[in-house]
Amino acid sequence: MSDAALSTVQNAARLLKEFLGRDEQLGPSELGRRLGLGKSTVHRLLTTLAAEGLIEQDPRTGGYRLGIVMFELGEAVKVHMDLHAAAAPVLAMLRGQTRETAQVGVLDGAEVVYVDRLESSYTLRLFTETGRRVPAHCTSSGKVLLAFLPGGRAEALLGGGRLDALTPDTITDPAKLSHELARVRARGWAEAVNEREIGVASIAAPVRNARGDVVAAISIGAPLVRLGAAQRRRYAGPVMEAGDAVSRRLGWSPGFRRQPAEAARQPAEAERQHAEAARQPAEAARQAGSGPAAGRTTARATTRGTVATTTTTGALAHADR
Repeated sequence: MSDAALSTVQNAARLLKEFLGRDEQLGPSELGRRLGLGKSTVHRLLTTLAAEGLIEQDPRTGGYRLGIVMFELGEAVKVHMDLHAAAAPVLAMLRGQTRETAQVGVLDGAEVVYVDRLESSYTLRLFTETGRRVPAHCTSSGKVLLAFLPGGRAEALLGGGRLDALTPDTITDPAKLSHELARVRARGWAEAVNEREIGVASIAAPVRNARGDVVAAISIGAPLVRLGAAQRRRYAGPVMEAGDAVSRRLGWSPGFRRQPAEAARQPAEAERQHAEAARQPAEAARQAGSGPAAGRTTARATTRGTVATTTTTGALAHADR
């Protein structure tokens, strides 16, 4: 960038800062006087900033004031600051439960930016620094953030054409990605396996603000050897609970919705029912020999599952206080 361009950017920033005072509106002459700039320079700056929505002109008075984009930028900064405070204790709890790297990401264009992160306690772990940008279509966090965008925005962000392939398993077909995002919305969590990097898997869940808008995603990531299909189903519940906990700390109040444990079980439900149907003939023949001991075994297994679920939910419930 040339010195002249840098000077223009600096002058634009100085001009915007003049609106931090008590004056609701400022005219070109007053701005030129305060900034020590010529009238033509001020007019060029005002025209450019107005075109970008950073300032706007009052048609009645001819004066200028901050535009709606400045308000949106301020709200984005506020959300990110609030998000860090809300997510910190929940991230620590999630990492403690899973021992895997836990992180929070936000959407910026077609990329995910990780704004908060706690490293895994394992020696073999992922290394992705806070602030790093990654394509949204090949990460679990990105899929969550894309899935819950208002209608049509995901397609607009991704451009509608074939997507970049980072690995042979990256989803590059927009139609397939659209199907994947619908699946994410239906079950409430996303996964990515070998899609950004071979040998790496992650799962993510949405974080909502007080209005219910999805503003971030919370996720865990690990080498695939530790985060296979069974482990992903096991951790889907805790990750969704973590997303809900951060959301509550941001002011979200959940209405009726499917419980996280139920959503995590859904992908395996059809397979379980098929296996159960296949066992029925053998089960009927075995029932005559079944005694009280079998019933006691089932009861113990059910009790253990209930305790495990209660412990997970209770731990994260404390994190949102």
